[in-house]
Formats: sequence, structure tokens, C-alpha cells
Amino acid sequence: MHGPFAVLGALSGAIVVLTGAFGAHGLRNTLDARALDVWEKAVHWQAAHAVALLLVAVAQQMERDSPLGRPRLLRAAGWAFVAGTVLFSGSLYALALTDVKALGAVTPVGGLAFVVGWLALAAAAWPRRP
Repeated sequence: MHGPFAVLGALSGAIVVLTGAFGAHGLRNTLDARALDVWEKAVHWQAAHAVALLLVAVAQQMERDSPLGRPRLLRAAGWAFVAGTVLFSGSLYALALTDVKALGAVTPVGGLAFVVGWLALAAAAWPRRP
């Protein structure tokens, strides 16, 4: 397994561990309960989509050996997951740390990117006639 989505998925997984630990230990006495909940949601969704990026990387590797592969859909899914992570989790991290309410307007855009990624992945996996 190699390529940008394998690298980004693995790096995102490392960031999940670091941000999760930082939230649990470094921010516990700094943020209120609501802000910690927001932080934990960001970590949760980033973790799920780090795994999704690795899934895309594995699917790309598999589709290289298949005449029915759909590389464009897999690339679209991967980049949508990256965008979703940056916009969704990133905005939640920033919101938890700054309490700037306007950042909450970015979060649904990231959520939409996640949905687009999953739909692109579904389309790539949809059976195709030879």
C-alpha cells in the first residue's frame, strides 16, 4: 500500500492519537465540558476518516490489478475525506480552543465533504458489467 492517501491516512491517525491525548490530558483543566465534547467529536470523526483514507489507499492498490477499476472515483473519495477532515475536524478543534462561533459555519461543509467521499467510494465499489 502506498500513495498519498496511505500517507495522509497514516499521518491523520498519528494526529488522532496526539490530539486525543492532548484533549484528555492537556486540555482537561483548561476547557469547559462543552468545549471538551467538541474536541472529542473532532478526534472521533478524524479517526474514522483516517481509516477511510487507508481504505481508499487499499482500494486503489486493488483496482490497479482490475480492468474494471474506477481510479477517478477513488481519488475523489480520498480528496473528499481529506477536505472533510480539515474542514470538519479542523473547525471543531479551532472552535473548542477559541470559542469563535463563526467557525461552526465551516463544520457542515466538512460534513458534506465526508458524505461526498462516502458516495464516491460507494460509486467506485458499485458492481460493473465487464
